[in-house]
Amino acid sequence: MDYKLIVIISFTFLYGLFEIFMSVRQRRKLKIVKSGDRFSIWILSISIAIGYWISFSFASTQVGRIRYWDSFFALGLILISVGLIIRIKSISTLKQHFTYAVNKIEDHELIEVGLYRNIRHPGYLGQLIIFLGISISLSNWISILSMMIAVLCGYIYRINTEEKFLVAQMGTIYINYQRRTKKLIPKLY
Repeated sequence: MDYKLIVIISFTFLYGLFEIFMSVRQRRKLKIVKSGDRFSIWILSISIAIGYWISFSFASTQVGRIRYWDSFFALGLILISVGLIIRIKSISTLKQHFTYAVNKIEDHELIEVGLYRNIRHPGYLGQLIIFLGISISLSNWISILSMMIAVLCGYIYRINTEEKFLVAQMGTIYINYQRRTKKLIPKLY
């Protein structure tokens, strides 16, 4: 097995452990007032698993292989790093308001500072950039397309579920925030 594939698999494993650690740590501290949805986390998890499965299945074959493996590997690592920075920054901006599940917590408030000033879901943007980086580093077109289609489907569903819940909980405050900001990409989407 190529050392680059080992690096990507190792990173993926460590990143998964980070997310699990954050989830367990966060769950202990929360005082949930109202649960919004438990189904979307499963759809998101399944879509990510499908993306990984297809991506890594094709990464070890010549089907869809991109020639400039070293360049794509380096670009992928850069994107992974950028995505991690965005993800960690968005979580640290939310502080105690960060949750993995769609929930209303005690003392819930709308955060509009930092990355949240221009986009509503910078944590998801960070994760999407991480998945793009992982798939690009595999240097396979099928890996890139399958990963991004799978995770985009999961995240679009998750974002729509979360936004419906936030509108129901916060009303015009969140609707006005939606008008001023974009979901994931400033000034575009």
